[in-house]
Amino acid sequence: MKDRTGAPVTVTLNTGRPIGAYAVQVDGSPVVGRADFVDGAASGSGASGDDGGVTGGGDRIFFHTEVDEEYGGRGLAGILVREALADSIRKNIVVVPVCPLFAAHLAKHGDEYVAAGGAIRQPAKDDIAQVTQAVKEQRAAAREARQADRADRAGE
Repeated sequence: MKDRTGAPVTVTLNTGRPIGAYAVQVDGSPVVGRADFVDGAASGSGASGDDGGVTGGGDRIFFHTEVDEEYGGRGLAGILVREALADSIRKNIVVVPVCPLFAAHLAKHGDEYVAAGGAIRQPAKDDIAQVTQAVKEQRAAAREARQADRADRAGE
């Protein structure tokens, strides 16, 4: 796949806990953009495939998409959305669009997505609470890792 400039683009799935992401790279660069998600409670109990992704259904709450400014205008956010949605169809995952970019894309192309086998569910208060909790957990884990790193360096 290529961006609007013709540069080769790669999208990979990173299923971290509590937050996962589809990440985009351009021409072998480091990651320049990501679409963050939290697997809903139903997904968390689903079977996991060899690729680390959820298989056999569940919900995936997409809540944030971002591309580095220097790569803006190249269509990378759209590529991220389309790849994440195609993967959701393959894995029979219900998409919950909290992210404004995902919501706008599905408002415009939702009928096509559903016709291709995709499933969409509108966000509920519990979804927002789950995302908020996941972000708090990830921040706490990052804080603990920084503190452990400082303690290791202080002990050297």
